[in-house]
Amino acid sequence: MKGKALAVSVELGKALDKSYENASLDEVLAAPPSALAGLTEKHDELLAGLGIKTVRDLGSNKFFATAGVLVALAGKAD
Repeated sequence: MKGKALAVSVELGKALDKSYENASLDEVLAAPPSALAGLTEKHDELLAGLGIKTVRDLGSNKFFATAGVLVALAGKAD
């Protein structure tokens, strides 16, 4: 499959702020965290203090990733 693009369709529904609903994946990943529904510019400021300035930064942050894995594991432990 080298050299071929893989077409993937993902419906994010209400996960994005309305202003980003029609944005490309690259545009969303480059956007501030407030592009995610429920986060505001104040959250952008607070997260910037942790070095998180984009949705990509938020999704790749090792602390958030570890917390996500722990929550997923807790669901499997029952």
